[in-house]
Amino acid sequence: MDSSTQAARGKERTALHSLAHLGTDARVLAHADTYLRQYASECAPRLSIRDRLRHVRAELDQSGTYWHSFDELSYGAKLAWRNSTRCIGRLFWHSLQVRDLRHCSSADDVFDACVEHLTLATNGGRVRSMITVFAPQIPGEPGIRIWNPQLIRYAGYRQPDGTILGDPAQGGLTDYLSYELGWKGGEGTAFDPLPLIIQMPGEDPKVFDLPRDAILEVPIRHPDYPWFESLGLKWNALPVISDMRLEIGGVSYSAAPFNGWYMGTEIGARNFGDERRYNLLPTIAEKLDLRVRGNDALWKDRALVELNAAVLYSFASAGVRIVDHHTASRQFIRFEDQEQKADRSVFADWTWLVPPISGSAVEVFHRHYENRLVTPNFFSQPVPWHDAAAERADECPGERFTGSLHRSSTSGGALARCPYQQPRR
Repeated sequence: MDSSTQAARGKERTALHSLAHLGTDARVLAHADTYLRQYASECAPRLSIRDRLRHVRAELDQSGTYWHSFDELSYGAKLAWRNSTRCIGRLFWHSLQVRDLRHCSSADDVFDACVEHLTLATNGGRVRSMITVFAPQIPGEPGIRIWNPQLIRYAGYRQPDGTILGDPAQGGLTDYLSYELGWKGGEGTAFDPLPLIIQMPGEDPKVFDLPRDAILEVPIRHPDYPWFESLGLKWNALPVISDMRLEIGGVSYSAAPFNGWYMGTEIGARNFGDERRYNLLPTIAEKLDLRVRGNDALWKDRALVELNAAVLYSFASAGVRIVDHHTASRQFIRFEDQEQKADRSVFADWTWLVPPISGSAVEVFHRHYENRLVTPNFFSQPVPWHDAAAERADECPGERFTGSLHRSSTSGGALARCPYQQPRR
């Protein structure tokens, strides 16, 4: 790192430290100044920064926030993708389609817009990268929240023996939907889409069932093993992240669902392969007649490769866009080259770029990155149902009668532990 770069980064750290001591309006104005100057330099050279900031100040004095023009919003959303250190697919940041739904004023409106997002972004399998931006959060007040981590996730039904039917990662949310929000559950399969939970500021959350025709799913088959189809596996075509906060120029959009398209390992290695998810590797290994008694047989590795091969083959056969991890890595290297030509630094979280299989076989494994957060960007938010469960903890008895989501067990009246009480040790 040369001395001029060190000096520039030192000034940036000093500026960020100074911002922490400013009032809310001053912080927002400082972030607005930084973003608008970047916006002007990259795509709006005729913009008068002085005039624009004067309008921003006036809006801040009146309401505590300010309103982005559509062009400012659109470019800011694209920059958030470009700046996302955990994303390997940033080569396509320019192609992000931005939907401005800031006028939506009810949970029903937000739900309708989410369903429309699914239809437009799925595009019959020719997946489009897309973001739908709802009204910004007023500083100091709660914003619009979509409780689900993704618009399409499968339920995790807790069984009497402690196992989960479906996706264990969604077991807690499924419990909350059942115990607190009155959801009766789906068909009782391992792939029942969860309803959306949408909460408007100052209102209770509302539950909405997704229409089945808005969800494109891909049955999983293998090009060489006909028995694969008998496993009954499938996955949805569209990974829409829905619980993160988009920040542009000091303005926070607490509901802004966005998607790219799947990298095969997200489904094959993580969703299907992880022990804490669908945990399919033992099943695949048994079907492949692999020796599973010792790690030296590499049965997990062999099962993992075939599982990922099945996912890629199935999506390709169904005409649904997906990318393998080797291609995605090469695309990221192209993104780095483009950014270097534009005289911009590329920051990345190496642990997220390297795929969960064949890590050392992809180019990004052999590179080093600084993991630095810059804005615009996407940020994690507190999990709403965790907070809601904590608020109800005093009211929630350790044991109670309830109509639980034990899909293959007793019906209403089953004795069940309150899922929000920590077990005694």
